[in-house]
Amino acid sequence: MSVSVYSGKIALKLLFFQLMTFVLISTVFLLKSLEWSVSALVGGLAAWLPSVMFMLFALCHQVQMPLSGRVAWSFAIGEGLKVASTIIFLIVTLGVFKVAFIPLGLAYLAVLVVQIVAPAMINSYRT
Repeated sequence: MSVSVYSGKIALKLLFFQLMTFVLISTVFLLKSLEWSVSALVGGLAAWLPSVMFMLFALCHQVQMPLSGRVAWSFAIGEGLKVASTIIFLIVTLGVFKVAFIPLGLAYLAVLVVQIVAPAMINSYRT
């Protein structure tokens, strides 16, 4: 996540856009089957929950650390936790619950695209 996302309001907007993305995709896949809808929901959660965890971690630790290196360390540790939790979540969903891969992958990628595009869009409307 970019540094411009560290303000609370922008972070909440980004998380809301991500949430709405995979909920909408899951709703569309409901037309095909319930299995595809649940798979899309799980795929979106696999991208969204680690983002929520990263935002909470980064925002909480910015206040407690001294100014030098505050953003860099919170970003590095938060990203490490985010990557690890994403991998664990995807392994569990694909291995244990045997969800459909295509809707899971599409929802996951859609949330990642929103994560990249939304901050630029939010910042362009703010100015």
